Amino acid sequence: MTSSYPSLARALADAFVDVLWFIDGSEEEQMDQDHAVKVMEGVAHVLSTLPSDQRQGLIELIGEMADAESNPARREFLEAFPESFGLDDAPCVGA
Repeated sequence: MTSSYPSLARALADAFVDVLWFIDGSEEEQMDQDHAVKVMEGVAHVLSTLPSDQRQGLIELIGEMADAESNPARREFLEAFPESFGLDDAPCVGA
């Protein structure tokens, strides 16, 4: 079986975004909202600790994903991702 992803990073980013998009759009019946916020804040914290070159690489990858996305709601989520998760203003740890 051949993968439709050009790289492991792209496959993992796509899966990662799917999980976060689900959590972000979940209703109280699907997921406790306090837990959802904790997960999203935890992800933002982890991403903020990435070195600047890795953050920039993820921003570029997410941008490519947004450009290729046909679902308007998911595209909007992807376009907002760097700001929503602090990638564009995180401190330069290990840069």
